[in-house]
Parts: sequence; structure tokens; C-alpha cells
Amino acid sequence: MKIYKFHFIEKESDITIISESKNAILRAKNEFHLHRRILERYLIKHKEFLTSFSPVKVQTDYDIINLMVKVALLCDVGPMATVAGAFADLMLKIMKSKNDDFETAKIALIENGGEIANDSEKTMKIALFAGNNELNLNIGFLIEKKDCPIGIATSSATIGHAISLGQADAVTIFAENATIADGAATKIGNIVKGEDIEKSIKNGLDIVDDLEDIRGVFISRKDKIGITGNIPQMVKIEGTKELILKNKIEYFLPGNFEIFK
Repeated sequence: MKIYKFHFIEKESDITIISESKNAILRAKNEFHLHRRILERYLIKHKEFLTSFSPVKVQTDYDIINLMVKVALLCDVGPMATVAGAFADLMLKIMKSKNDDFETAKIALIENGGEIANDSEKTMKIALFAGNNELNLNIGFLIEKKDCPIGIATSSATIGHAISLGQADAVTIFAENATIADGAATKIGNIVKGEDIEKSIKNGLDIVDDLEDIRGVFISRKDKIGITGNIPQMVKIEGTKELILKNKIEYFLPGNFEIFK
């Protein structure tokens, strides 16, 4: 089966789509642009939705807004802490939909700025990238068919443009979908801080039981890690530190894919 990888950037969004179906990839891209336009128009009139670090209770006719609101309330974070995951989930939904014009995609993976929505029959190797922390450079996770559908998100205080109030190198969440994983990664990432590294990690692990639809979490800070719940099989990602840092996108989703342009 030939598998395609499609990458595009739209303002703050940096998106990679993987599928055996070019039609599904194009549907996902169109879905992203649809919801992006809706969100941009909404933010012009509702500034608090953009800036709030706390949940905002609203009910609208828009799927993207309602999904962000629901998960922000669940995770006790601002709605924009869930935006990357929400885009990924809505794109995945359209790839897995079926009607008389097209079949559902057998392989459907969306990576949006590090947040992942995946529902694929093919096993995928997902690399963890969390900056210069030596501990994380060669760690990956094997996502199998039995794990899907799955949402994966990572919050980091040491890399990336997203705001984190904590000090973790990586808080990686495995959840029922990417929106929940995104919100939970922010929530837990904000808690992992303080001079006592072990205690900060434990504090993050302790709140996982209070969050719905979280399967497991992997936390790393400095030279220590913490794991709780059910996480996919961990694997070693081959490559030197220099190559992984230089080619982080290729190492994030390793595989033999044909580039779709």
C-alpha cells in the first residue's frame, strides 16, 4: 500500500497529514481551513476566548468552538490550550467519514504542531522531541492498530512557542482524542515545577486520575521521568543527537512515505 505524507503551514499551524488516500488528505486540509476561518472570525468578536487562561463557558453553532470549550472545562485550562488538538480531531473525523463519493481512510494521522490524532491500521512510530534533554532524544512510541483511535500531545517548558507555566522538558499525554490530550498536557505541564524535581513529577502524575479519558502520561524533567497509566510500547529512535535535532520533523514521524504535493 502506498502511503502519502502531506505537509503545509498556515500562519501558526504547522500540519502534517499521513494517509493512503489523497482524497482523504485533501478533505482534511479543506476541513482545517473551514474551521480555521470560523475560529478567526470568532476571536475577533470574543477576545477573552483568545487570552483567557481559564475555561470560558459559551455555547455556539460551531464545532471547533464547542469542542475547545468542552475540553477546556474538563481540563481547567483556557480554550486556546486545546486548539491544536481540536483541529487535528476535526480533520481526523472527516478522513474517517464515509459516503457515496469516497471511502473512509484506512490510514489517517494528523500532526499539528506536535499534537497528534491517529486512527490507522498501519503501525506508526512516533518520536518524542523535547529539546536538548538527552533523555528524550532517542525515545519513541509504537502506535498500533489496537491503540487507535488515539490522541497524543506534548507540553514542554523548554521548547516550542506554546505557553507553559511549568518546568517540564516533556509532558506527553495519551488520550481518547487529541483535544483532550492537548488540554491535559497543558494542565499537567503547568504543575510540574519547583526545586524538587521528583516531587514535581509526582505532582503531575497524581492529577491524572482526576482527568477523564486519559490513558497514560509520560513526564520527563532533567534526568528523571515518571509514567502512569497505559502508554504505548516505548521504542528507540535511531539517529545521532545532531541528526535528530536537525531533522526533528522527519524523526517525529519516521516512515517510508511518498511526499504528496
